[in-house]
Amino acid sequence: MRRLWILILLLLAPFRAIAQETSLDRDLAAPIHRLELESATQLRELFRPTNLRHPFVSGHRGGAQIGFPENCLETFERTLQHTFAILEVDPRYSKDGVVVLHHDATLDRTTDGHGKLADFTLAELKQLRLKDIEGKVTGFRIPTLDEAIQWARGKTVLVLDQKDMTAIDRVKKITEHAAEAHVMIIVNSFRDAQASYSLNPAIMMEVMIPNLEKAKEFDTLGVPWRNVVAFVGHTPPDDRALYEYIHQRGASCMIGTSRNLDRKVIAGQVSDVQVLAGEYQAFLNRGADIIETDIPCLLGPMLFQQTSIGPSKQQFFKR
Repeated sequence: MRRLWILILLLLAPFRAIAQETSLDRDLAAPIHRLELESATQLRELFRPTNLRHPFVSGHRGGAQIGFPENCLETFERTLQHTFAILEVDPRYSKDGVVVLHHDATLDRTTDGHGKLADFTLAELKQLRLKDIEGKVTGFRIPTLDEAIQWARGKTVLVLDQKDMTAIDRVKKITEHAAEAHVMIIVNSFRDAQASYSLNPAIMMEVMIPNLEKAKEFDTLGVPWRNVVAFVGHTPPDDRALYEYIHQRGASCMIGTSRNLDRKVIAGQVSDVQVLAGEYQAFLNRGADIIETDIPCLLGPMLFQQTSIGPSKQQFFKR
């Protein structure tokens, strides 16, 4: 009898998996918050600081949560169901030279595979299943950068981190897709910023500018501030003059909370993100316009409850 029950359970397992995936499909069919941008000019306008500030979030690695892995198209969709957001993602090369989205150089933490990602072809990587933040294997798979760029058009802005893909190669990929309106890059040096702008003057970049000295140095590069979102740090600086200097030159300021406030929420040190509302707001009061966060689905709606969209930008925000 016990063997019979085991056999029945084994036979039912695929149907349970199908039922679960169908449920997820229904969830993923829900409406999303769209950033509809048709040109590089509109992308620059989205990030142009105005007197009527409208802070929003950047989903770090796309905004992973229970059941939804990082760097995963289904997770991106899930994030946009909750809030307007841009999405930071991580491109890496497969063994056969295809760019996929994956944060780590190895597969073990975030997939049911093992070893270095660069040792596997795209076909082999596509056989793997992604793990969520609790390490549970899901039905979702590693996307290519091409797939992500196509998915993001008319929905959001992808922010491409460096990993093993150079700034120049990322600019070339954006240019190949004519995606200057909805894909931007993170540059790790001022030299990369200059090279990227020289290759494609329409490219939008996230550049580390942590203090006034660096901001003034950036002034000398010949790269327009309108092409820049200034990342001022994971530990947001107290110097209000830095934020004012960047705003006066026409750029927005981004801070990161994935290494500080977000951890209190994720670790369960606070019962609700609202408990930390004052601390997040303090970062905005200093001059931050965008918060890169691991919890965009929680933080985004809280920020949007406190702000209104200015008339020059209303056309980009669609529910």
